[in-house]
Order: sequence, then C-alpha cells, then structure tokens
Amino acid sequence: MAKLILSRDMHVLDEYPLEKECITIGRKPDNDIQVNDRAISGYHCQIITVLNDSFLEDLQSTNGTFVNTRRITKHALRDGDLINLGTHQLQYVNEFAGAQGDNNDYERTMILQMDNAPPPPRASERQATGIANDAASPAPTTAQADTHAWLEILNGSNKGKRYEVTRAMTTLGKPGNQVAVITRRGRNFVIIGVEADTAGQYPRLNGEPISVRSMPLSNQDQIEVGGIRMTFRLE
Repeated sequence: MAKLILSRDMHVLDEYPLEKECITIGRKPDNDIQVNDRAISGYHCQIITVLNDSFLEDLQSTNGTFVNTRRITKHALRDGDLINLGTHQLQYVNEFAGAQGDNNDYERTMILQMDNAPPPPRASERQATGIANDAASPAPTTAQADTHAWLEILNGSNKGKRYEVTRAMTTLGKPGNQVAVITRRGRNFVIIGVEADTAGQYPRLNGEPISVRSMPLSNQDQIEVGGIRMTFRLE
C-alpha cells in the first residue's frame, strides 16, 4: 500500500497510509492529513488513489504545491516523489506505482483513443476465434475471463465507435477539462472522478456528478466526460 511520510527539517513526524480513494491535506483540522503550518492553506491539496496509482492536485492554495522543487497543478505521483508544502515535506512511497517515465501529468493515463478503435467482438465471437487481449494489457484472471465490457460513443466526431475496456485502469478525458477513471475489480467495474473542469463540474454518471468517490458501473450506464457522452456495455 502507498503511504506518505511527513517530515520537517529532515525529521520524520508521521506516516500516513493511503487507504482512501481521496485524501485532503491542509492546515484545517478536518483534513485527512492536518499540517499545522502557516504557509499551508486550509485545504491545500488532495491525493486521489486508483489501484496502484496516485494523483496529486493542488486545491488553488495560496503558496502552491511543489513536487521535487517543481510547482504543479496536477501530478501523477511516482515512488520517491517529494511533495513540498510550506516548511514541511511529504515523501510518496509506493514501489508498485505505475507512474513511470518522464511525463509527470495525467496524459500518461489517457489511453482512450477512439479514432482507430475497432468495434469489440461479442463474447461468443471471442471464444470462437480465440482473440487475445491487447498485448499492453495484463492477461485476465479466471474471474475476469467471462466478463466483457466496452464503451460506445454517442456524440461528437467519434459517434458510434466503441472501445473495449480490458485494462485494470482506463482513464477518460483530457487534462485541464474533465477526467474520470474506470477501474476493474474482478468481475466488477467502478468509475471515479479525478478532475473537474474549470467551472468545477465533474464527469457525470447517469446525470449525477461522479466526484472523487467511486461509483459502481452497470450495463447501459450513461457516462459524460468533457461533453462526450458514452454508454457502458457489459456482458
């Protein structure tokens, strides 16, 4: 499990396991992690954790949030990242973190590319033809093998196209607009809002804001992210 190690002046003060999907950090006592530092805003930043990935987002703090001395707005955390808040530091520790490479924002998880996505075969066709999963995706477990899910786009230039959901984590949206994440948990799928748009509006599930709390997905659920509407199909 990922954790944060809080320190000041090279002295460790506490450790916090990332047990919740969303934790807030700030000076006020109702934060998940309270840091009593005048240079830190009441609600300074938040961390959203999806499977083995954690995303840091500054909450329009007065003095900013810095990762490895670089000021950030949103950042996909990597093992060993040092978050600087006022006179305090939070080290992110997660040896299983999937955020690798030089790209430090959400774009590394934007795997929903609709332009070239062929319609997914039905479960019966998959069994008959022996079609394998995408090589970039982990092989399904026995519990997942008979569960088939995809997204069908309902509007925009990609209307009618479908994208098979085979990965443990599928991210929808565009940085700076709206971002949501679909995660697969055995036979079940849930969706979590990662980022709101500039007006503070989160992606929607059946007309309701998704926010940062996970919501279960069912067959024919309607998802809207950044003005793009899609149907979640499950068989």
